[in-house]
Amino acid sequence: MKTNTKKLTKKIADAAKYKGDGSKKYIIWDTSITGLGLRVYPSGKKSFVLKYRHHNRQRLMVLGSFGSITVDNARDEAKKELGELSKDNDPLKTKQQKLAGDSMKELCTAYMERHAKVRKKHWRNDQSMMDNRILPAIGTLKVKDVTREDISALHRAVGSEKNELTGNKKTYQANRVLALLSKMFELAALWGYVPETHPNPAKRIEKFSEKQRDRWVTPEELPKLAKAIDAEPNPVARDALWLYLLTGLRKSELLELKWSEVDLKREEIRFGDTKSGKKHYLPMSKATKAKLESITRVVGNPYVLPGKVSKSHLVNISKPWIRIRKAAGIQDVRLHDLRRTVGSWLAQSGNSLHLIGRVLNHSNVSTTQIYARFGQDSVKAALDKHGAELMGHAGKAKKAKVVKLA
Repeated sequence: MKTNTKKLTKKIADAAKYKGDGSKKYIIWDTSITGLGLRVYPSGKKSFVLKYRHHNRQRLMVLGSFGSITVDNARDEAKKELGELSKDNDPLKTKQQKLAGDSMKELCTAYMERHAKVRKKHWRNDQSMMDNRILPAIGTLKVKDVTREDISALHRAVGSEKNELTGNKKTYQANRVLALLSKMFELAALWGYVPETHPNPAKRIEKFSEKQRDRWVTPEELPKLAKAIDAEPNPVARDALWLYLLTGLRKSELLELKWSEVDLKREEIRFGDTKSGKKHYLPMSKATKAKLESITRVVGNPYVLPGKVSKSHLVNISKPWIRIRKAAGIQDVRLHDLRRTVGSWLAQSGNSLHLIGRVLNHSNVSTTQIYARFGQDSVKAALDKHGAELMGHAGKAKKAKVVKLA
């Protein structure tokens, strides 16, 4: 880098010409402010630059092009940036963050790279919402210009759409988009895309009410469902749906299950990375073990449920499930309801909520509470037997036949 040292003036800047072979920088440094210089490019273009060190790293930032700003302007700008440096702020980094946060499109990219892909196993869900919902609606807006009404309009638009299969409005999806935007604006303030005092425009927007689903496969429905699963032409989908019913695993956990996580000898499935963020050990029932032993392993593919592409896992289970539930006459049963079926049947067998929570790997006790009312059926049956026996001995009713429990 060729350099020269002079007190910069307009006359010197006007007369300055590039000196060098074209591969190196040529800068005339100002003697009145340390670090301020006029960079001359081989093309003849000239820009004011500021060189400084921050945490032992040398930085060179452009203050503005000569002609757009004067020498005096450049000195004032240099003083301002050096003032930020004295507060331990990196002027160049601050400038880059401001430029990067110019539009929602850039914030979406930063969110995926700096947060979602780093911290979320199923980051593709966020990417899908961005690509299909957020970017088409507000992707070109500047982050600081997005208003609460912009987000409210998007929330209403998604919530008014109808699901083609069920005919229900997409209120649940609308609420997930709202939650994603709220998190993005929290991080935007943390990362310097907007001032920390900038209000989060995704806050204080009323969410659509979400009804708690309690649909599950009843004992009366199971024979038809079993018949429909066995008649499904896709063998991998058949295996997947039986394992859903037998284990209660989450969709992602099951589809991404690897043979290395299956220990047939110890009759145990071990997960190192789950939604709850904890290791999960699931004992195998005899039926689960038999199903896993019946699955033919694909050489070179690590997944229990292999996909069509080499070394991939089954991804699209929705289409087979639509065929199966239609054949079984349970078209209102969603795929996640199979996981709920496991919890419901365990509750009706008298198992505790704590045990059900461990089987389904719930991190929050309140999540398991939805099965409490199913457990009440077992409590009622026990109290019915107790009441009949008590009243019989009291001479108030015919004695109940006492059966010795095994």
